[in-house]
Amino acid sequence: MSSLGSAVEGGVTPEVLQIRGESQFVEVGNVELHVVTAGPKDGEPVVLLHGFPEFWYAWHEFLGPLADEGYRVIVPDQRGYHLSDKPEAVDAYHPDELADDVLGLLDALDLSDAHLVGHDWGAFVAWWVGLHAPDRLRTLSVLNVPHPTAFRHALSNDWEQRLKSWYVLFFQLPKIPEALAKMGEYRTLCDLMRRSSQPGTFNEADFDCYRAAWSRPGAYRSMVNWYRAIARANPRPKTERVGVPTLVLWGAKDAFLTRSLALQSVEYCENSHLVVLDDATHWIQHEEPVRVQRELTDHFGMYQP
Repeated sequence: MSSLGSAVEGGVTPEVLQIRGESQFVEVGNVELHVVTAGPKDGEPVVLLHGFPEFWYAWHEFLGPLADEGYRVIVPDQRGYHLSDKPEAVDAYHPDELADDVLGLLDALDLSDAHLVGHDWGAFVAWWVGLHAPDRLRTLSVLNVPHPTAFRHALSNDWEQRLKSWYVLFFQLPKIPEALAKMGEYRTLCDLMRRSSQPGTFNEADFDCYRAAWSRPGAYRSMVNWYRAIARANPRPKTERVGVPTLVLWGAKDAFLTRSLALQSVEYCENSHLVVLDDATHWIQHEEPVRVQRELTDHFGMYQP
């Protein structure tokens, strides 16, 4: 194991990595979340939500730049991930619970609202918050995950998307996904991230951090339980229209989601802007961090309080 790998075995924090940001643990209701923050406490709040199989580290390149622009940057490990609480019950990962964690985080930090940004599963949670608690958001920004209703329709009618989503069925199996993932120090998961991204997107230092997070007791089971929960509950949002100003950022070479889903998603938004990056993949914020940051801050700036 590399020296970095040994250093992060106990948890990956900005302090350990010696990068911008501070760790804290925040009670958000029925769970405690590990949260990384940066920037002035009186800055406009920006909450960044990671997806599968990442954790707060998915946004580490954005902490310093956004803080330098005066934003209060708030990046949680979502429930089940890394250093946050990991409930055992599958239904603890229902989208309503995940969205409540975001609202609970705003409450705990005494924030009436925030700019909310999400990638992958984090984008799904962001959509859910935007649909159910629009008054808590200044803006909504989603990266490479479609509006829940658009995705539901695609799974019902689009065979290409069904084939791309095969792994969701695999994750419904008990214990097997967890057992296979751990083989070879999570070799299959690392290879999947490499193959589905542009060359050089992830390096060995990145994977040291990810393996440390995946290896936390109960973490990978909890991460997979997000998929089990949504398949079992088959939830539908209370409304389909998004009134919050919405930015949809999409990497066109996504191996898991069709490009058409981006166009279908903005049709559910009252006030939206779609940006498609033709050379980016599902891992858009890693491959194009400068472009993504610029699009986000331009979006934030249009809707200042």
